[in-house]
Amino acid sequence: MSKKEFIKRLILFTIGLFFSGLGIAFSKHADLGISTVSSVANVLSIKFDFISFGMWSAISNFAFVLGQIIILKRNFKLFQLMQIPMSFLFGIFTDIGLYIVSFIPTPNYAVRMALTIAGIFILAFGIALAVVANVLFNSGEGLVKAISDVSGKDFGKVKVGFDITCVATAAVLSMIFFGKIVGIREGTLLAAVFTGFIVNFLTKFISNPLNKFLN
Repeated sequence: MSKKEFIKRLILFTIGLFFSGLGIAFSKHADLGISTVSSVANVLSIKFDFISFGMWSAISNFAFVLGQIIILKRNFKLFQLMQIPMSFLFGIFTDIGLYIVSFIPTPNYAVRMALTIAGIFILAFGIALAVVANVLFNSGEGLVKAISDVSGKDFGKVKVGFDITCVATAAVLSMIFFGKIVGIREGTLLAAVFTGFIVNFLTKFISNPLNKFLN
């Protein structure tokens, strides 16, 4: 890969991070449940609100990178350490997204559901851009791939287990902190079911024109 192509791919990945953060912000603002990977950060941001949701997301992603290093050991590629600054950039984008959507009124359930669905599509678009960029792992998916590679289990099955673990951890933390489930609702289920399908559809749609630009 030439330096010029690498820079293009990194820029595309960064744009994908922005849209991913914006999508998460839409779901957070709607308050009908957030994506599985962000569910733990969501609960922590509600309990410890002196740290922003975006920064809790960055800390969560940093933990995912640390998990990759522990699991892969010498097989972890040093280049993937770039996930760390990108994780904090994602946190900044998420907080910017929260500021942008804060001006959108949420007078009723229908509007909140519309924002939730919009958030899922925007998040999926951001992930699709990152997939086409094919330069860095998203930290959560990087951890799933590390577990899959070491265990020899199918990536898809590990991803399902990973998502369930994230939601279960968020639920346990909710019960400990609040005595009830917080931040896990129908939006979480919708994101878990449909995000992957939308990512696959959008990736097929945008990959050809973007690859021509990248190459």
